[in-house]
Amino acid sequence: MSINRVVISGNLTRDPEIRSTQSGMNILTFGMAVNDRRRNAQTGEWEDYANFVDCVLFGNRAEFLSRTLHKGTKVVVEGKLRYSSWERDGQRRSKLEVVVDDVDFVSPRQQQGGYQPQQGGYAGGQQNAAPSYNAPAPTAPHDDYAAPQQSAPQAPAQPRPVVTAPPQADVYDADIPF
Repeated sequence: MSINRVVISGNLTRDPEIRSTQSGMNILTFGMAVNDRRRNAQTGEWEDYANFVDCVLFGNRAEFLSRTLHKGTKVVVEGKLRYSSWERDGQRRSKLEVVVDDVDFVSPRQQQGGYQPQQGGYAGGQQNAAPSYNAPAPTAPHDDYAAPQQSAPQAPAQPRPVVTAPPQADVYDADIPF
């Protein structure tokens, strides 16, 4: 048995590119930078090293995400790895890429533009419905909750009864029947 699942978090290194097949299927490609931490052998300090990952997404979500994603957007991508190899100019080439199933936005709303969900990110899996393309983008919540609310007058609170401690009893663990 083998498992082919990958979850990566990073920033887009370039604006996504969208194209369509002859049959009309949309294909979105983009690159991500994912950091790896390693200890520098000379200084002993931990340093970040960037890994660059190519990602591809198929289907109806590609058009929507092409308008929403842009260079620098921080996202979490879930998908599977796909290995491709081909020959060009007599040389053998290969590439390992992520076929994306879900995309979650991590960037603050001010930085990401486009669709900005109220909770979580845009998860394009089968269990989650895609947002309407014609619906207006949700706006940030207003500070109305800070204003005092007018409410109907209430009856004065009744005084609470005084609670006294239960009487002391000499109970030992040996007296408990279980």
